[in-house]
Amino acid sequence: MAEGFLSRSRTVAPPGWSRWLVPPAALSVHLAIGQAYAWSVFKPPLEQALGLSGTQSALPFQLGIVMLGLSAAFGGTLVERNGPRWAMFVSMACFSSGFLLSALGVLTQQYWLVVLGYGFVGGIGLGIGYISPVSTLIKWFPDRPGMATGIAIMGFGGGALIASPWSAQMLSGFGPTTNGIAATFLVHGVVYAVFMSVGVLLVRVPPEGWRPKGWQPSAVKARALITSADVSARNAIRTPQFYCLWVVLCCNVTAGIGILEKAAPMITDFFAGTTVAVAASAAAGFVALLSLANMAGRFVWSSTSDLIGRKNMYRVYLGVGALLYLVIALAGDTSKPLFILSALGILSFYGGGFATIPAYLKDLFGTYQVGAIHGRLLTAWSTAGVLGPLIVNAVADAQEAAGRSGPALYTTSLYVMIGLLIVGFLANELVRPVHEKYHERPREVPLEEKGQTV
Repeated sequence: MAEGFLSRSRTVAPPGWSRWLVPPAALSVHLAIGQAYAWSVFKPPLEQALGLSGTQSALPFQLGIVMLGLSAAFGGTLVERNGPRWAMFVSMACFSSGFLLSALGVLTQQYWLVVLGYGFVGGIGLGIGYISPVSTLIKWFPDRPGMATGIAIMGFGGGALIASPWSAQMLSGFGPTTNGIAATFLVHGVVYAVFMSVGVLLVRVPPEGWRPKGWQPSAVKARALITSADVSARNAIRTPQFYCLWVVLCCNVTAGIGILEKAAPMITDFFAGTTVAVAASAAAGFVALLSLANMAGRFVWSSTSDLIGRKNMYRVYLGVGALLYLVIALAGDTSKPLFILSALGILSFYGGGFATIPAYLKDLFGTYQVGAIHGRLLTAWSTAGVLGPLIVNAVADAQEAAGRSGPALYTTSLYVMIGLLIVGFLANELVRPVHEKYHERPREVPLEEKGQTV
């Protein structure tokens, strides 16, 4: 019975069903798994209660991001085959189980269980959940794919805005002891399971051949990079376009996550020797602002890409992003507002890059297996999740060991990020329409002939 309920055939929308119910279903999953960005809330109490180093307390988050990319890559085809309800259920089961295992690990003081639970099991939930609604949203919104995926992926960026104060409040209430941390993990696991079940119950796929009323596929053929053909996931990874976009995403994410991971100490260090030094509370406020920019960029910029095209949008992300990094590097500690505004711009482009990439893939490869292709491309995120923090932290540590302080701790890494964004910009310029030899054979009955309108 459960298998039947989760099957793709049981999720086909009935006539008259509103496509605007799909974004809330996607948001219920993405807002939950977006908790990953709030892992830092757990680091200090875990270090104190279990005697961990900063490196050890970061392991669950790092493994979670790695598993996100890997599970999205290897599970993408299963998500396409089994449908979004199955994928959301698997995500819910893994993500919630990860918290429950972590609770057991803290309670028994077996930290490896926390790493296994939150990092490995929960990380699988992150990856499957992240890609679960993408293909479905694009099929429901062929007229506005950037906006549709932006709404959902905005939830992942904004999940920390809910999780951070909520987690901190629970840790304060239960106490930063092993019992208190375990209770906090337990509540997270149960509440997120309930919250994500909304998406499981609500999500639907469109009937085959459905299209929005009044919309024609010919309406989007004006741009050369938008195809009416389909490319399988297997063929997509054989194209140069896939690897160009892999480089684009990796460079954009590396540049953004480098600031995001070290935001609070970075702004504190930058202005430590000035008359406008940044207090810990102000640094925390800066992190919250970056989260808002990250979230807003996912919707605003991805929606803008529907108007100006995906390639032009990435020219903005990568080209203007490089200029903003240059502003930070040259301005140093001379202007706090300039530093903050530049960082907000970079983080909005970071979020926008995530939200726009599914629509870019749809333009190039069609809707046939876009979810599976997206999953494979997210290995770029796994790479960047390690590379970005490594560059910024390694450079800062080396400069500090050399006796430097202030902006000098980060100047070298800022120029490295500029170089990476230029590489991404050039990779984006190389993107061309996919050669027809990679296209799937036309279906026996064209969608236009059996299309439905609602």
